[in-house]
Amino acid sequence: MTIYICGIMLTGLLMIAMAMHVLTYSGFNRIQKKWFTITFLSIMICAGSELAVHCGYYKPSFAGLLTVITVIQFSIAPMLAVLFSGALGLHRQARKASWFFFFSLLVEVVCAPSGLIFYFNEDGYFRGEYFFIYEILYTVGLVYLAISLVIVGRKFNHRDILTIIMVVVVLLGGIIPMTLYKINITYVSVGISACLCYIYYNDLIQQDTKLELVSNQNKLSDMQTHIISGLSSLIENRDTETGEHVARTARYVKTLAEDAVMDGVYADVIDTHFIELLYSLAPLHDVGKIVVSDQILKKPGRLTPEEFEQMKRHASAGGTVIGQILEGITDEEYIAFATDIAVHHHEKWDGSGYPSGLSGEEIPLSARIMAIADVFDALISERCYKKPMPLEEALRIIQEGAGAHFDPKLVEVFLRHREDFLM
Repeated sequence: MTIYICGIMLTGLLMIAMAMHVLTYSGFNRIQKKWFTITFLSIMICAGSELAVHCGYYKPSFAGLLTVITVIQFSIAPMLAVLFSGALGLHRQARKASWFFFFSLLVEVVCAPSGLIFYFNEDGYFRGEYFFIYEILYTVGLVYLAISLVIVGRKFNHRDILTIIMVVVVLLGGIIPMTLYKINITYVSVGISACLCYIYYNDLIQQDTKLELVSNQNKLSDMQTHIISGLSSLIENRDTETGEHVARTARYVKTLAEDAVMDGVYADVIDTHFIELLYSLAPLHDVGKIVVSDQILKKPGRLTPEEFEQMKRHASAGGTVIGQILEGITDEEYIAFATDIAVHHHEKWDGSGYPSGLSGEEIPLSARIMAIADVFDALISERCYKKPMPLEEALRIIQEGAGAHFDPKLVEVFLRHREDFLM
């Protein structure tokens, strides 16, 4: 008896703890919390009711109170299956099945005075002649639960069929001893089953949430790609060379960054994530050219000092455009990385560049890589104002720019792997 009392008390405490956890858990919505809380508290009530009836301290004067308690227990117990199904996400189905409680309660209330299902006398609790009515109601509940578990398993594509099997095994582990050997551990097994269902459902919900987050992240990534492509196309429509230029320079910066890591240059900064951002955002390096007039952008000859000052505006304007378009649809790191490339790819190692006159490693690494790729492609490409430069001459200019225009370490990497940029 002592072991039985301790088991029931621990079950009740476990249900209280689980209910408190559900109420403070942020992973469920209000409806999910409601069903799980009601389920755990109902098990606690049933376990407590059974403990009150079978605690071994019966007195005839308690018969009336214990009858009321038993009616409540016998009405709620068959309903546990419905509460389980609601907790496992079958909310609409469980609401419709809630009539089962009122039907069970009505049967118990009608039968209680005449002792048809159970009764108390001077010696304690006894089963009535029609106790099988309660057993039928309880069996109906178990069948309902079995069907609900199948439906839930199908809903979640049977991703955790082992847990469903364990729930069934634990339930049977409490019912069989009670039925065959009168060893009453039913609510202990029901309580454990409720905890297993909670773990099962929570795990599946979190898996679905993770998949949804990944899906949303992929959609966001696609959106970012389309925006970058759209902005690049916008510039291309104004400058026919830019479209091919952004494609080539994106490949150049990726190659240069990978070669730098291979040579141990800035390997503490350049990682896979850095290279992915660099490659995907490089096409935005000239997006600021949308503020430059066609007269300057497509001028076939050399720009005047005044015109060059207007052209230089595209660097700082690029950062403004990126901020205005990408803010709110991507994270700050993405915007900052794109801004660094657009604003600072015309800075020079010796500080003579624009727009901020940064020097050395004050210039963001992404912009330093972009500078080499941008100038190299400009040198070997035909523009409206010039013919393409021979490759060896372009390489010589890049080499001479080391320590003045370009980061000398990156120039060494570029020249050492020059074949990678000629593919």
